[in-house]
Amino acid sequence: MALALQTFSTVKDADAALKAAGTRYLGGGTLVVRATNEGDVSLSSFVRSTEPSLSTIAVSGGKIRLGASVTMAAIARHPDLSTLSPAARAVGGPAIRNMATVGGNLFAPAPYGDFAVALLALDATVRTDDGETPIETFLAKRDDSRAIVTSVGFALPSHGGFRFLKVSRVKPKGISVLSIAAVLEQAADGTVCAARIALGCMADRPMRARAAEKALLGRKLTKDGIAPALAAVGEGTSPITDPIASAWYRTQVLPVHLGRLLLGQVAGMETKA
Repeated sequence: MALALQTFSTVKDADAALKAAGTRYLGGGTLVVRATNEGDVSLSSFVRSTEPSLSTIAVSGGKIRLGASVTMAAIARHPDLSTLSPAARAVGGPAIRNMATVGGNLFAPAPYGDFAVALLALDATVRTDDGETPIETFLAKRDDSRAIVTSVGFALPSHGGFRFLKVSRVKPKGISVLSIAAVLEQAADGTVCAARIALGCMADRPMRARAAEKALLGRKLTKDGIAPALAAVGEGTSPITDPIASAWYRTQVLPVHLGRLLLGQVAGMETKA
């Protein structure tokens, strides 16, 4: 059976076409096209939309709106998104970043979807034609979603408030052993007054490290201050085992790399496992 490609000028029309059996939305294609090439016979047709808003980056008053078709390459080179550049550049090599999209990252299974980890830490909202949904809720229900994601929105954290780390065995474009994103707010005396920590590869999709977040509150980002958070970071995790690393290994290295991230010991966006 031939594989069809349907292109629509509006998301509304593409959404309607997706109701047919055997259809799948085509964004950048880095995962779904590969699956098809590897023998996934459940699809009969790709659906895509060329609506301009899907590729729009809007920055206003510290608020960011990224269209679902915005690529990692576009984010990495945008002058107002330098804070997010490490997370965007962590996704594959140059060819992949030219294709991988914001929307696709939301659906990417572990060990992929590093940018979705960053969006979870940033407390993003996910917009479809049905409205806006907190990203944590969206990720929990994504397997049942047939609605086309049109954009994500979030507020840029204060300078130095966002931190991101991808751990891989092969640099510069290896698959993740794990990824960590954190948004931290500190009081005048240096104590942490708010924290959001997101983890990749520690479940089948990005997840919050709530116990570690709670343990950081009221403490300073020193070796002793972060110790309770490092001890708690594995709570509630269910890391994957794949050819890159075992669940046991991911559990063992998670507190090590979280400690480096919190102490500011990470020189770049990616480090070797």
